[in-house]
Amino acid sequence: MNDFVCRRCAACCRWPGHVLLTEKDIAALASHMRMDTSLFIERYCVLARNRAQLALAETPNGACVFLDGNDCCVYSVRPLQCRQFPLNWSVEGCPAAKSRNPNP
Repeated sequence: MNDFVCRRCAACCRWPGHVLLTEKDIAALASHMRMDTSLFIERYCVLARNRAQLALAETPNGACVFLDGNDCCVYSVRPLQCRQFPLNWSVEGCPAAKSRNPNP
């Protein structure tokens, strides 16, 4: 059961590290941004460290390129990895994930 309630602190979006993208993620994000997938990839993607797939680009401070304040500009079509937070991964500093797991 998922009892996680996001507090919109955006700690997960400011954590440096790759948001790995699936083909479905790329297609949905490109469509949402009303651009061709190749242009979306050129502007917003980098080769992931695993060299096997693409990841979202980050700003110089490590935040997600789609973070605006504490808001995700692509929330309705956010990548699978983002939708799975904090079930399959988490970050230091997320108060909601911490309260969900009292034994970090």
